[in-house]
Amino acid sequence: MPSPQESFSDRTLVVSGGSRGIGLAIALGAARRGANVVLLAKTAEPHPKLPGTVYTAVAEVEAAGGKAVAVVGDVRNDEDVARAVDTAVEHFGGIDIVVNNASAIATEPTEALPAKKFDLMMDINLRGTFLLTKAALPHLRGSANPHVLTLAPPINMNPYWLGAHPSYTLSKYGMTLLSLGWAAEYASEKDGAGIGFSCLWPETYIATAAVANGAGGPDMLAASRSPEIMADAAVEILSRPAAEVTGQCFIDSQVLTASGVADLSRYGGGDDPIIDIFIDAPGQGL
Repeated sequence: MPSPQESFSDRTLVVSGGSRGIGLAIALGAARRGANVVLLAKTAEPHPKLPGTVYTAVAEVEAAGGKAVAVVGDVRNDEDVARAVDTAVEHFGGIDIVVNNASAIATEPTEALPAKKFDLMMDINLRGTFLLTKAALPHLRGSANPHVLTLAPPINMNPYWLGAHPSYTLSKYGMTLLSLGWAAEYASEKDGAGIGFSCLWPETYIATAAVANGAGGPDMLAASRSPEIMADAAVEILSRPAAEVTGQCFIDSQVLTASGVADLSRYGGGDDPIIDIFIDAPGQGL
């Protein structure tokens, strides 16, 4: 099970894309254990198809028991990212955890994919992950247990996934490669403890606005697990010493099962939840 509340007391997270969905769920999971949270997101005003804003997210974090600050900005923008990092340092004295959650998805076949969407995925998924991590690194060094958790999949070289949506796959595997690369690059810091660079990916679809607004909305939602499964898995990873998790790619259900959670039905999805992309399963990849 996730570690007790005191394990996150006075620890500060910076979460990109944290106004809703998985990013907000992770922020809430940490807040229930006493964390400080800085949320970097673009949504300052309500969106007709998307719930919440960065300000309502802050209110939820505070209601959950944490402290929070909103930073309205774009993870692709150097100045906005610097502002988020500076805000964490000014309000809470440092940074202990970065959660690279912001991501864009477009799965059209190559000839149907507009270059604008290709650029968007590369800018948010790769550039955003790079910018936020780079800006936070000097402050992470001051943490007793620093982590960078990136929401990206294990690299599955099965041709099924390579050919399913090459551009999106490139952007997500790129996030993973950055994390694995940083784990090696910074492994020698702090006498081998270093910063814990790890990735987390869901075994199944997660009930987010993207799923709700997609084709087959209600049916897809019913067969998706709640964002809380990712939050609980993230909290478990971030509770461990950095040296124990660095350089690893985790699957949410496996993290929780290994930590003693025997029944995943609490997270919904029914008896046969939809297996997520990049996960080999009968009918996809196998």
